[in-house]
Amino acid sequence: MSEQVISEIKRDHIMNLLKNGKREDGRKADDIRDITISTGCIESADGSARVKLGKTEVIAGVKIIPGAPFGDTPDSGVLTMGAELIPMAHPSFESGPPGEDAIELARVVDRGIRESGMIDVKALCITAGEEVWMCFIDIYALDYDGNLFDAANLAAVSALRTAIIPAEQYGKGENKPLPVTCTPISVTSVKIGNHLILDPNFDEEMISSARVTVTTDDDGNFRAMQKGGRGSITRSELSLCLDRAVEKGKAIRKIIG
Repeated sequence: MSEQVISEIKRDHIMNLLKNGKREDGRKADDIRDITISTGCIESADGSARVKLGKTEVIAGVKIIPGAPFGDTPDSGVLTMGAELIPMAHPSFESGPPGEDAIELARVVDRGIRESGMIDVKALCITAGEEVWMCFIDIYALDYDGNLFDAANLAAVSALRTAIIPAEQYGKGENKPLPVTCTPISVTSVKIGNHLILDPNFDEEMISSARVTVTTDDDGNFRAMQKGGRGSITRSELSLCLDRAVEKGKAIRKIIG
């Protein structure tokens, strides 16, 4: 992502609003933007979802094929995550191979899904040591107005929840849903001055000094965490991020259904 510059006037405006407990779009510090999720939006995919988080929009597709397992996990299926920040989503995105931002995005989403055990990879084994189901998840940013992490998490999770293993296509028995065990949800906080806010929009994200993304499972257990930015986070601030991740995770799961 190319370097972005926010004017001092805009920065001061956002800071002054936060001092009074307000934000540009009328939200409170711990409010998230409206979420819209539609599934089955890519006909050629085995599972797909399109997510709008405010004005940020992300689409995810799942493709499942049989293949050889990794040598150290001969009886487990394979999950692979990729992300692409296409130029049409924002002027700061550049064409070409995935950059650091896209790689980090994919890794954060992947870690939350993998560490939560969302997919029972053992159930993806066809023949131990020979053949397993390989699940490829591709994420594309369509419109960027801040907080791609949570939007991408929602898109990938929703796509996986609705994905069908195309066993009949490969002569491997009947089609069946992916073996989903839980719904991991990530919640991202950023620090602006001494203020911690949830689900930052683009301008808020650009002037923040630190970012924390926390992923929880259905029981509120912490499954993954990623710190970004050059600023510091105190223990009390981290505790607040964790508490909010549990609270908002529960609320978001109700939206997903």
